[in-house]
Amino acid sequence: MIDIVPFLEKVLSVSGLSNHETPAREIIAEAWKPLCDEMQVSRLGSLHALRRGSGPEPRPRLLMMAHMDAIGLMVTGIKDGFLRFTQVGGVDPRILPGQMVTVHGREDLPAMVVQPPVRLLPPGFAAKPVSMEHLLIDTGLLPADVERLVRVGDLVSFAQPPVQLGKSALSGHTLDNRASVAAVTVCLDELQKRKHVWDVWAVASVSEEETLGGAFTSAFDLRPDLAIIIDVTFAKGPGANEFNTYPLGKGVALGWGPNVHPALHNSFKDLAETLEIPIHMDVMPRMSGTDAMGVQVTAEGIPCMVLGIPLRYMHTPVETVSIKDILRTGRLMAEFITRAEADFVEKITWDK
Repeated sequence: MIDIVPFLEKVLSVSGLSNHETPAREIIAEAWKPLCDEMQVSRLGSLHALRRGSGPEPRPRLLMMAHMDAIGLMVTGIKDGFLRFTQVGGVDPRILPGQMVTVHGREDLPAMVVQPPVRLLPPGFAAKPVSMEHLLIDTGLLPADVERLVRVGDLVSFAQPPVQLGKSALSGHTLDNRASVAAVTVCLDELQKRKHVWDVWAVASVSEEETLGGAFTSAFDLRPDLAIIIDVTFAKGPGANEFNTYPLGKGVALGWGPNVHPALHNSFKDLAETLEIPIHMDVMPRMSGTDAMGVQVTAEGIPCMVLGIPLRYMHTPVETVSIKDILRTGRLMAEFITRAEADFVEKITWDK
């Protein structure tokens, strides 16, 4: 079995903000190349990797998709050597003061997010979090050097290095959703030892945090017969409720809602129970907040399943996952692919 931790630590140590995923894609491509038969990059930058099946042509096609883009910041102004910024993707300003970041200017610059003293802020901020418009990024450089090296529109990524917590947990930025990319990698590695009828396309998609551009375009390009979307979901943590969060290290969350095909949900549920893989029902009464929102409605419609890896502290630089849950997710997908018969799609209906 592949040791997924070194891969995760490597891919968590680069940027790759939404619509600027190249640094992450290069690392993922290096890991996937020996595990697939063919690889290509879409016009928007998503990575497509094909493992050919053993069935007669034309073979049915299955898509595994995990988005690789990251949230972060973008420079909006420069004043007296300090940088003003906005968010790329959903960023909670409460977690920003004191964070170490990298400003991707004409060269990469280490920096930190800072806030002015309370006495210099507008009235009312003494007892509440400071909004993003009042926060600044400090590179420590002289104003003239900042003007020379940084431009409005430059990206800023989190610089928190990944940290192993105990024997089975990993913390860092961008585990949403590179933990799921790792699960796809585990699946591809498992398929090296297995025979499968279907052609399998693994996709690391772009722009999920902003536009779903990778989901729509890759699904349209590849036209799979069904799709498995892998993303993170909310793990139990301090103050979390009991009814829509899931325990860390205790299994895979199976999506249930309008973006999920009921027959696929039931197939994964039955398979997980057979394999004694612990599972939880992830209720998604509206849009799932994943690439399934784009894939499902592409072309004539593509039946989708959503798998969730429980994650604490989502959209922060200290997101935390269990390595066990990543391995379980990869194994569950590999087992489903191995067991899928050529006429599986013809047998499924939307009956709940």
